[in-house]
Amino acid sequence: MSSSYELQSVELHKDVLRYVDMGDGPPVILVHGLLGSHQSWGPQLERLSLKYRVIAPDLFGHGDSDKPTGDYSLSSHSATIRDLMDHLGIDSAPMVGHSLGGGIIMQLTYLFPERVDRLALVSSGGLGTEVSLLLKAATLPGSELVLPLLASDWFRKRTEGALAQLGKWGLPVEPGPSMAETWRSFRSVADRSTRGAFLASTRAVVGPRGQTVSAKQHFEKFESIPSLLVWGGKDRMIPAKHADNIRREVPNSRVEIFPDAGHFPQLDEPDFFFRLLDEFLNANGAEKNATAEISPAVMPLQRP
Repeated sequence: MSSSYELQSVELHKDVLRYVDMGDGPPVILVHGLLGSHQSWGPQLERLSLKYRVIAPDLFGHGDSDKPTGDYSLSSHSATIRDLMDHLGIDSAPMVGHSLGGGIIMQLTYLFPERVDRLALVSSGGLGTEVSLLLKAATLPGSELVLPLLASDWFRKRTEGALAQLGKWGLPVEPGPSMAETWRSFRSVADRSTRGAFLASTRAVVGPRGQTVSAKQHFEKFESIPSLLVWGGKDRMIPAKHADNIRREVPNSRVEIFPDAGHFPQLDEPDFFFRLLDEFLNANGAEKNATAEISPAVMPLQRP
């Protein structure tokens, strides 16, 4: 897939972090999830860059960044985002986090609240225990031996063959953007260093019974920060009902469910997602000049 940007790079603590830096407006920082990269944001990068300065790193252990052996905790990733902001001369910015990235920006808010203007959580981790069987299985002993097989071309071709046969039988199995991105991301575990980083990142937040790290005890930190939660109603990785946990306890939050989207609503409903996020970010600019509340969206929004 062609793009109109080039990845930038910075050395942080002897490891190279690569990131997108495009656009000339007010900054917004996008943080991807497990096995993701800047590519997980799809068309949102270029669309947002027409109005904002978009910063989208490949977290350590992901994408084109280095994959060192070491700490892949939420706090470590949060410190990386802070260090990148320091390098770019950004004092504070709205944060947008998808999946694991949501947990990272919530941890960033807890550790460095002065760096966060607004909080947009997309299919976020850290709000409940339930996660997919795949993520729980990755925490089990021996999973590092099974993952290369599941990520192999052999397994992919047979899976695609089975789906094609089901399609011939009239069953609705056409994969959407969420499924395509999940598969693209998962194939990266065929690489040994990526696989090690994936297992370390997963085991830092997930156990055999589900997510082991919760942001709930930090919700009071978020009460003064405008928050947006976006979820796909058909998310099979992290269920949309987790959004209720923050909606009940953080009064300054807004929840929007895309009923037909999966784990990547930014890809499944790109126009809808952009308009919603743009509205949320625009309110940030208004509040720097006058007290303002986020206005209703211009399109009808689905709520649970």
